[in-house]
Amino acid sequence: MSIKPPYLKKGDKIAITCPAKKLPKPMTDAINLLESWGLEVVLGDTIEASYHQFSGNDELRAKDMQRFVDDDSVKAIIAARGGYGTIRIIDHINFDRLKENPKWVLGFSDITILHTHLYNNYALQTIHGQMPVNIPDASAKSIQTLYKALFGEELAYQLPTQSINRTGEGKGVLVGGNLSLLVAVSGSVSDLDYSGKILFIEDVGEYLYSIDRMVRSLDRADKLKNLAGLVVGGFTDMKDNDIPFGQTVPEIINEVVKNYNYPVCFDFPAGHIPNNCSLILGREAILNIDEQQVSLNYVSH
Repeated sequence: MSIKPPYLKKGDKIAITCPAKKLPKPMTDAINLLESWGLEVVLGDTIEASYHQFSGNDELRAKDMQRFVDDDSVKAIIAARGGYGTIRIIDHINFDRLKENPKWVLGFSDITILHTHLYNNYALQTIHGQMPVNIPDASAKSIQTLYKALFGEELAYQLPTQSINRTGEGKGVLVGGNLSLLVAVSGSVSDLDYSGKILFIEDVGEYLYSIDRMVRSLDRADKLKNLAGLVVGGFTDMKDNDIPFGQTVPEIINEVVKNYNYPVCFDFPAGHIPNNCSLILGREAILNIDEQQVSLNYVSH
């Protein structure tokens, strides 16, 4: 049974820290949004820090995250952005305080390592969703789902099915995130047991051959064989070589999982897209795909 942190209420503190790449500009829109929800925004020292491409050196970024993990008055921690760098500090942060005082951790992309690490080691539910740097370009729906996830309103998704989807029903804990990061944590203390889970994957800016290699790497590690379902989000800004790879992302994935018997959904509205709808990772869900509709609903406990 996973741990569900307390939902937020007006007056609660939400901390913004930058565990990876530095911010390109102030987060005015995001701060205004969170304050409009009645939250008190606390900014970490990393928000204005800079060290090469990072928001401060590894020591500062780890210390900033540790401060908010240990501060019981902070009810949620949101990563300002992704990029690259969380893997450099993950082993220098002690998350044990979250066992006594669970709180929501939010973000996506490079923040995938926090999602997998906190679920694998603490059975903690986390939120995959929009980050402050993305708020100016975010769809109204994605912002609405972020509010629902944080404040405990019902999150459920229904979307039209596609011919490339595979029908069926699967029930299991929803896990996953950025494909590159899932491969990067493989075999580490931040890795996941995928068996019986609904896996969500997304990625951005990768070559098609690299997507093929990563999906096959997960499969060779026996991670795709026993899934309850597969949810494929945005695979955006994909690149190809001069000699075309010859397959689209859905074709790559379908070829790898063709012998497995679970539902597969493509183009789910989550990932590096404006309509990056929130997902609660670590929580049990039901994925149902028929000829007309895809639905993803959480199991209430």
